[in-house]
Order: sequence, then C-alpha cells, then structure tokens
Amino acid sequence: MAETILEAVDLKKHFRSGGGLGRKANTVRAVDGVSLQVKKGETFAIVGESGCGKSTLARLLMRLLEPTEGDAVFDGRSIADLKGKDLRALRRDMQFVFQDPFSSLNPRMTVGKLIGEPLEVHAPELSAKERRAKVAEMLGRVGLRPEHADRYPHEFSGGQRQRIGIARALATGPRVLIGDEPVSALDVSVQAQVINRLHDLKSEFDLTLVIIAHDLAVIRHMSDRVAVMYLGQIVELGTADEVFANPRHPYTRALLSAVPEPVYGQTRDRIALKGETPSPANPPAGCRFHTRCPFARPDCATRAPELREIAGGHSAACHYSEEITAAQAAEVTPEPPRRSAGAERRFAMYAEATSSQGA
Repeated sequence: MAETILEAVDLKKHFRSGGGLGRKANTVRAVDGVSLQVKKGETFAIVGESGCGKSTLARLLMRLLEPTEGDAVFDGRSIADLKGKDLRALRRDMQFVFQDPFSSLNPRMTVGKLIGEPLEVHAPELSAKERRAKVAEMLGRVGLRPEHADRYPHEFSGGQRQRIGIARALATGPRVLIGDEPVSALDVSVQAQVINRLHDLKSEFDLTLVIIAHDLAVIRHMSDRVAVMYLGQIVELGTADEVFANPRHPYTRALLSAVPEPVYGQTRDRIALKGETPSPANPPAGCRFHTRCPFARPDCATRAPELREIAGGHSAACHYSEEITAAQAAEVTPEPPRRSAGAERRFAMYAEATSSQGA
C-alpha cells in the first residue's frame, strides 16, 4: 500500500465577516473539520459546487492560509510551525497552480524571469547560464519553445499561460503539485491538452497531484481517488471508479445526475435539489445537507453524520446510505439510453428523408 505523503487532520478555517458600527460579526466556516490522506504518486481530486470550501482547503494544505484549528502534515511532519529554511523547503517540495492563468503571472516579467525566479530562491547555486538552460528545459516539458522565454505573458493564449504556470511550479522539482481548478478558465479543447500534459508530467516527475475542480468529467478522466465536499465538510470519499459508478451520498448522486451525456441526443434523469445552498456563516444543524436532501428524515436535522466506511475504501457521511442505495437499486431497472423529444423528431425526419431518397 502506498505511503501517505500529505494529510489533513481535522482542519478548520473560519473567517470573520461583517461587524462594526454596532453590527455583530459573522463567522464563516469555510472549512469545518476536514480529515483526509493523500497517497504518494496518486491523483487526488476534491470536488464540490462553488463555495463549498475546496479552494480554502487547498490553501490550508499548502499553508498559504493558517488554520483556525487542526493541522496539515507533509511527509510525516506537521507544517504548522515551520519557519525559515524549513518553510522554504516545503515551498520547494509543494507547488501550486492557480485557477486564473491571466492574473497568476506578473505582466511586468518575462516568461524566463517568471520560471527562473523559483530557481533563484531554491537553487541559488545555479549560474545564470544554468538557470536559462533549466528554463528552456521546462518550457519544452510543457510544450512551449525556448525562445518564448523572452516574451511577456500578454503575448500568449490562455492555455499557453497555464502551461507557463505549470512550468514555473515544476521548476523546483516538487513532490506534490496542487492545482486549484487549473483548467476551468480554458476552452474545452485547450482543457484536454493541459490535462493530458499534466498526466504526462506526473509520470515524468514522479508527482503526486491534488486537483481541485467542479468539472466531474475532468475528474473522472484523471483522478485515482475523489473527495466530495459540501459546505466545508467531506461527505464522500473513495476511488474515482467507485464514486462515479456507485455514489453513496445523496449530494454526490445529484452532482453526477447533472453531468451531460457524452452521446448526442441521450438524456439522463436529473435529481433537482430543492432550495438554496445554506450559508457557511449559518450552517444547518445535524446533517448539513438535510435542507436540500430528497431522502431526509426528521433525525437528519438533529444528528450530524460521521464520515464512515461503507464498503472497502469507500466512505460517506450519511445516516441512511445503505438504505438509500438499496432502495434506488430496487427501483431502477436497466433501460436503453433515451433520446430527448427534440432528438427523436430529428431522427424521425432523417429516417423519413433517407427512406424517400432510397425509393
């Protein structure tokens, strides 16, 4: 079994919001008691709708934010109290790829300077010539040319800028790479290129990837294990194959039902969640999902479920996961993929036209 390289231990991050002029400040519970383990060499995905706390969790794992409570552990060592050279070593071993390739690159610096700057900090023994050679090598690794080092970020497309961000992150030879929605700001065709490049680089650099995303199609393509977040907490955790094929939490079921079918004209039954997502400043008592859950029972409003293992390596935070799964399996009978009504009309018109031509 692979060793754990990165771990969250009951991590919490609360922000104070509002207040002043006689008004009471609110406490936003962005991350509220998250524990997880990332194995060496795997691609670990954290998914959930906007505002669930996944980006805050990523920054806590990198210690870009200080936790309110709990700890993050890298390679068996707590990162909470690291200072000086120990903290610089952590920055070398763990790197971050930001969501927005436009704002994450300094427009006043050339690409060569952007990629070379981490080397100046973490590898000061390199000469200027050696740094230039390393920059050229990193550009080649992400599919760009050495002469691009003399250009500025505004001269590149969004996909090329994200490649530059990846090259900068890999320049120090990290062991863990955390990507905060690294392809969400890109066109679909460019997303595929960047995802495939990340997959290749993972093997080349022996990387462990932690990917934050809300695009489940991307996650299924590239991840080994998946953690599903809702309102600051993990509600389901398991291998990607198991989570997608056999979701055990009602929230995960709803997320998967919203994924478009890849085949033209096919549809799937949507699970429409009622109401709005509660505010993390005032989360519901008991199960935080009970206000929107189609299977909620009275005690869900008073008892908070624990993230518990239901099958081998597959966990969910739901009191009635087994009962819900069994009931759904009994109700659902296999049927051929359905086409929408509009698609049925278009196919009928096409069939009629082709038959008349044949006649």
